Amino acid sequence: MAYILLIIGFALLIKGADFFVEGSSNIAALLKIPPMIIGLTIVSFGTSSPEAAVSITAALNGNAGVTLGNVVGSNIFNITLVIGITAFLNPLKVESDTIRKEIPFTLLASVALLIMISDISLQFFNANSLTRGDGLILLLFFAIFMYYVIEIALNSREKELQEETNQKTGSWGKNIIFTIGGLIGIILGGNLVVDSSTTIAYSLGMSETLVGLTIVAIGTSLPELITSVTAAYKKLSEIALGNIVGSNIFNILFVLGASSAISPLPVDGKLFTDVILMIGLTIVLFIFSRSNYRIGKIEGLVMALAYVVYMVFIIMRN
Repeated sequence: MAYILLIIGFALLIKGADFFVEGSSNIAALLKIPPMIIGLTIVSFGTSSPEAAVSITAALNGNAGVTLGNVVGSNIFNITLVIGITAFLNPLKVESDTIRKEIPFTLLASVALLIMISDISLQFFNANSLTRGDGLILLLFFAIFMYYVIEIALNSREKELQEETNQKTGSWGKNIIFTIGGLIGIILGGNLVVDSSTTIAYSLGMSETLVGLTIVAIGTSLPELITSVTAAYKKLSEIALGNIVGSNIFNILFVLGASSAISPLPVDGKLFTDVILMIGLTIVLFIFSRSNYRIGKIEGLVMALAYVVYMVFIIMRN
């Protein structure tokens, strides 16, 4: 029954996120909000909403291992397998702003997380906890990032976009139903995933952190995978890479920030290694992006294989 509920939970998360993105994006368009802002804010929130729902629910239930493992595991999954598969299908062109600002901001957020979970005053890099104060700091960084995104979007806005906002947006009623229904699906799915995955973890002798890094992380990252692969097929490589980078920033700053602000999160000592790996993989992504401003098929294959190696490592570690 726990496995069935887990599958149902993931289905609700994925479809809920899909409905939420469609409905809220159309409402924003009806309100004449520029499409660039819609993509960089609402759509980014939508694809990361499963991580937010699962992590915040787990924090409320006292399952810190699921909360932290979900975010770190999702980010590693995004950097390696999602970008790897997407680049292998269609080489990704990288915008200069992504290299100069967004990937470095992701790296900054990752390093900040590493420092916050380390009790340096007692023993250098000894995993400790994320406190409410840490959560508020992460949320402050998130607010700064959102200010940057909105400012960039407004500066690049074109007048013609305002004339296209009422096209193919549907009715107000339909979009409101989609938005509310999507949020309900996300919340219900988040509860089912946390409860069932925790049950499975205990029955198999797995730690909560391992479940968060594997089952939950992969399941909640499916919207990013689907979005990026679809963008690759449509030759929209900038959207594919931007989706991953934006989601990773959102996961660390907003999801962990909100979760730890609600309830302090004790950190499993093993997770320290995973955060270091996440930072290392972000640096690799930056290096690959700098090479001719593209991530090719070979780089994509390397990233995908890195995730396979990582999965073997964490399962053996458990």
